[in-house]
Amino acid sequence: MIQSILKIFKALNSDVGPWQISFAAALGMIIGLTPVWSLHNAFVLLFAFLFRVHLATFFVFWLLFSAIAYLLDPWFHQLGLSLLNNDSLSTLWTAMYQSDFWQLMHFNHTITLGSFLVSIIAFVPFSIAMRLSIIRYRAQLLPWVNKIRLIQVLKGSRLFQLYQNIDS
Repeated sequence: MIQSILKIFKALNSDVGPWQISFAAALGMIIGLTPVWSLHNAFVLLFAFLFRVHLATFFVFWLLFSAIAYLLDPWFHQLGLSLLNNDSLSTLWTAMYQSDFWQLMHFNHTITLGSFLVSIIAFVPFSIAMRLSIIRYRAQLLPWVNKIRLIQVLKGSRLFQLYQNIDS
């Protein structure tokens, strides 16, 4: 876990594209907020491995949002329950449940439906916010941190050499 966090810092301080890091974080958000054993999470894993995203960022944000999801599960349950009990959507849910594919998606479970809806709605804003944060960090905070005398001393140490050897 510590090595994954160090890999994220190394990616933030290197020339890894901001979109690679932000999409990895957003995909980690989706898989972290939703129940793990869901078909849509298999698609998220497939996207994470097929597209060039920063995998250490993906796994760290997966763990981070998994912890947050336990706090949000009652809210996800209420959202999913209100959607499933909505009379105007009952024909949609009935039609979806008649299909094998939609049965595998488990959208008849309140937490799965609520958390998936929230994570899909938050995907684009979270990706954009992460990208802008990375760009701002690299442009404003990183040069300031590099000027600090303590950082310059640490960069000359053996510990920094070990940090540099970590594969990103």
